[in-house]
Amino acid sequence: MAVVPLRLREMPPESVRGGVAAVGNFDGVHRGHAAMLAAARELAGRSRSVVAVTFDPHPLVLLSPERYQPPLTTIAERARLLHELGADHVVVLQTTAEMLSLTPDGFFQTVLRASLGARGVVEGFNFRFGRDRAGSNATLRELCASAVIDFLEVPAFTLGDRPVSSSRVRDALVRGDVATATELLGRPYRVSGTVGTGAKRGRTIGFPTANLEQVETLLPADGVYAVRVTASERGFAGAAHIGPNATFGEARRQLEVHLLDFDGDLYRQTLAIDFVGRVRETKKFAMVDALIEQMRRDVAEARKMVL
Repeated sequence: MAVVPLRLREMPPESVRGGVAAVGNFDGVHRGHAAMLAAARELAGRSRSVVAVTFDPHPLVLLSPERYQPPLTTIAERARLLHELGADHVVVLQTTAEMLSLTPDGFFQTVLRASLGARGVVEGFNFRFGRDRAGSNATLRELCASAVIDFLEVPAFTLGDRPVSSSRVRDALVRGDVATATELLGRPYRVSGTVGTGAKRGRTIGFPTANLEQVETLLPADGVYAVRVTASERGFAGAAHIGPNATFGEARRQLEVHLLDFDGDLYRQTLAIDFVGRVRETKKFAMVDALIEQMRRDVAEARKMVL
């Protein structure tokens, strides 16, 4: 397996060429994407590789930066998940103004044929490509037929009579509905970050917390959550708080996590936080004692939800 950064018109290693390509942003790598990779794996059989092609940065960063929102997955996490779903190689195509200016035929000829030498192409039901998103699956089917390349369109993967999409996952997370996000993704939603130096107030009230910094992906809505935490390849149950510490007059939004049954130093370590369920909304407490009592209840509830 390989993760291959690729510039437009650049040739990847020969081992990446000649496979079945699936192209998309793949943000979140949800159950619809899993269906695409399964179909690509079946089309590829034993003789061809499956090549997932994603973009970095997201095209909106160049086309409409004011509409760009934090992603659901980092490129590294996206590649890991795509590999787990059956991709032999993940190509990370550098997004440039030149690439975005290509017509559908130009993208097909430059990327899929010249660079990747694709022998098959698999796409989701709503795939669009080329300048101004002018190309559709009908366009791609015709281009593949002319080049004698296999093409397969994968129908929508639906839950609740609606297609699973990155937008649905995002909408669930901004509501704090991590249970629905889990259903759409096929796994708990994960964020990662580095433990920084906080106010160190948690230890004084009996609930030490790790304050996560450098989080590159979307945070769920403010609230208290039951989570699973991975630190140094060890797993822990935990309770996470997202939002400002209003009780202490702090306005900055942050992610803090308390690891259950853990005693140690996590400073500067990288933590992966998997959101299992929502315990409650954030709340300002008039007295610290009331906050401590609520935190005891939160930890007990998180323990029940995770363990």
